[in-house]
Formats: sequence, structure tokens, C-alpha cells
Amino acid sequence: MPEPPEAEPTVNPAGVALAKVYALFPAVIRLSCGIAVALVALAVRTPPVQAVPLALAVVVLTIWSVVFYRQTVGNGIRARIVLIDGVLTATACLAMRVLVSPDVMPGGVSWVAVLASTSIITAQFALRVAHGVVFGFLLATAYCVGGFLAGQPGEAVSHAIVLVAQTFLAVGLVYLTRRSARAADGVFADYQRTHRESVIARLAREAERKQNRDLHDTVLSTLTMVGLGGVATQSPMLRARASSDLRTLLDPALRPVLDPAAKVSLDERLRVIVERFEGYPLTAALEPCLVPARVADAIAESADAALSNVVRHAEGSVAWLRLHHNRGVVVVEVIDVGPGFDMAAIPPYRYGIRESIMARMSAVKGTARIDTAPGNGTRIHLEWSDVV
Repeated sequence: MPEPPEAEPTVNPAGVALAKVYALFPAVIRLSCGIAVALVALAVRTPPVQAVPLALAVVVLTIWSVVFYRQTVGNGIRARIVLIDGVLTATACLAMRVLVSPDVMPGGVSWVAVLASTSIITAQFALRVAHGVVFGFLLATAYCVGGFLAGQPGEAVSHAIVLVAQTFLAVGLVYLTRRSARAADGVFADYQRTHRESVIARLAREAERKQNRDLHDTVLSTLTMVGLGGVATQSPMLRARASSDLRTLLDPALRPVLDPAAKVSLDERLRVIVERFEGYPLTAALEPCLVPARVADAIAESADAALSNVVRHAEGSVAWLRLHHNRGVVVVEVIDVGPGFDMAAIPPYRYGIRESIMARMSAVKGTARIDTAPGNGTRIHLEWSDVV
């Protein structure tokens, strides 16, 4: 039986894709926000803004924005990165009295307000739901305290409420995307498992069919010939077939194992088949031809099954085996002048033609055509093309 496919490593494509988005999206937001707030902060420096703390805050936050971007893009977003970002943002919130002009503080449009919103949103991509909520509440509290220290109680409360609302919205969005990714990965894992099971089942069916074909075309075929009187019990053909049958069934380990794609001589394979019918009026015309090993096996075994049918059902007839090829198309024909038969009258449970010939050729993407009618003999046309 062919080896089943190896189990695929556990892969969560939706989760992997989401992780990439979760790394790039907050990194870009944090970097662009860091540069923007630095420019805005330096643009508005009316008292009580103090130049030294403001310059220090701008330098530290700008450098941190670049570090945040590089770390997140390179290693994915991590909890420790967003926690450091939260500490720096909370420090800026508490120091609003000396960093932000009172003129731009109302309405949540100051650069510290934008920085706080950005930190809350980006943190949710790295933290669990509960931790993300706590993170948002802590930053909102820091902003509220900083607003009161700056003498802006209205702004402190109103924007703290906005930050809490942003926390819940961001947490909800991240939760939904994570759940959707897990659901998609679950569906993909189920598909992988089902596909693997179907491949294993198909390989098992193919192995069973091959074993049935081997049994049908060896011992059962030979015994049927003897039972129908098509082969004399002391004939050279019977001895050759019996010897070949025993090698096929009892010594499979001694048979050479070839690369299925390796080219072998089809005409030589067919000459071996001809030798099995020693003593029967069989004429062979075989052109030299190289085909992949698996194709040679399928064609030779199909031809053998066809000739066995001739011996069993066309007693006293003569037969021809022909091999020729042209422009990449290989054709093998088995022809007899026996009684012929009605294809439509063959019961569906009959195994020989359906499996031993047609299924074999179909397995190598070849074709088998049977031209016959009662009283008109039989022509079995096997064809394979190496044109992809």
C-alpha cells in the first residue's frame, strides 16, 4: 500500500496573517503619531509651557516612536513594548501642565490627548481583553489627573470618558478579529484533517484495487483458462504463466523498485508478456519505445489482461499485439478474430475489462477503447500521450 501523506505541521494561516497586521498597523500608527505630535508640540509653546521639559519630552517620545516601530515590525507587537509606551504616555499626561498650552487643551485636541488615544488603541493588539481594559483605565486616570493639575477639570473629565470609550471600542474590535481568526483557523484545520483522511482512504482503495487486479490477472486468470480448456495442462504457456503468477504473488519484495518517472523500454516489457503466451498463435509487432515505468506497467498489464481474455473466450482464434508511437502518442493494440461480444451486455460486477484494462489506463491518464461486436472479433486500443 502506498505511504499516506505525512501530517502537515500545525499552521494557523488566519492567525499568522492577523499577527502580521497586528504588528504593522500599530507600528505605523505609533510612528506617524509620534512624528505628528512632536511637530505640534513644538509649534505651540505659549506659557505655562516650559521649553526644557517640552524639548525633553519631544526628543524621548520621537526616539521611542522609532524604537516602537522597529521592534514591532521586526518581532511583532509585544506586551512589554506597549507597557513601556503606556508608562511614557502616562508621564506625559501627568506633566500636561508644563507640556501643553491651556489654549489647545479643551476639546481633546492637544498632542497629549492624541498620544493617549494612540497608546490605548495600539495596546489592545498586544494585551488580553482584561489587561487591555485595565491599561485603558489607567491611562484615562493619568490623563484625568494631569488635566486637573493643569487647571482644566472639564477637559480632564470629558476626555477621560472619551479614552474609556475608546478602550472598550478597541477591545471589542480586537476581540472580534481574534475570534474570527480562530474560527477561520478551525475551519482550515478541519479541512486539512478531512483532506488527509480522504487521501489516506483513496490510497487504501487504490491499493485494494491493485491487489484485486493482480489476483484477477494472475492466479484467477490462469485457473479460468485451464477450466475453460483454453490452455492444456502440460503446455509451455501454462508453465510460463504459473511461474510468473507465483513470482508476482509470493515474491513482491524481489521485484525491482523503479522510479515511477524513469524511462523504461515498453517494447521489452511487452515481449515479456508475449513469452507468457508461448504456444498460442500470437503475432507481435513492437516498435522500440521508452515510457515512464508506471506507464509501462499499466500498458503491459492491460495488454496481458486483454490477451488472457482472448485465450479464455476466443478459443482457436489468432491474435496480434502491436506497438507503435508517433509524436509523443504511444498506441498498443490487441486484436483477435474471435467471436467478439456485446459491451452493453457485460454485467457491472464483471471485473476484467472495467478494472484490469480501463481503470489501469485511467490511473496513468491514458485511454482504453474497445471495438467489438458479436461475430466481428475484438480490437482493444490502448493509448497514452506524454503531452501535458
